[in-house]
Amino acid sequence: MTAVSRSGGHEFSKPNEPSVRLLAGLGVEGDAHLGVTVKHRSRVAQDPTQPNLRQVHLMHEELFDELEQAGHAVRAGELGENVTTRGVDLLGLPRGAQLHLGPEAVVEVTGLRNPCLQIDGFQDGLLRLVVGRDEAGQVVRKAGVMGVVLAGGEIRPGDAVKVVLPDGPFEALERV
Repeated sequence: MTAVSRSGGHEFSKPNEPSVRLLAGLGVEGDAHLGVTVKHRSRVAQDPTQPNLRQVHLMHEELFDELEQAGHAVRAGELGENVTTRGVDLLGLPRGAQLHLGPEAVVEVTGLRNPCLQIDGFQDGLLRLVVGRDEAGQVVRKAGVMGVVLAGGEIRPGDAVKVVLPDGPFEALERV
């Protein structure tokens, strides 16, 4: 991990922290998205009883390198992620993959983050760089993955990330 971030409010960006604590079944302690049921405002408006499959947002730092090449300076936490990684193919993981973060915490990947128009409010033109279409016309989402906390623990920059793939057939990530 290269950074950990959280925000108690529903701001777009999250400030980096020296460490954060993950709470099993809930998410990041002190973060606005903490809870068993969905906390994302648009989803709460649709159905506040939905399970929270977006307890933790993880993003690969390599995306920031790509965005910089396109003229956008983005740092860890600024796109709203809780955990920033380097060297882990987050977008290539199957649903159900477990990410062991640091010595104790485990996050199960539930799906892809679905980028919204707020990204263009942060930096104009950024949305088209984090969501687009491939040659076959399929939507490609690059803004990280979402997960639920299976085992809690304190995590910090520099902690290892170990990927454990689920048994069974590969299930491609879909938006959550």
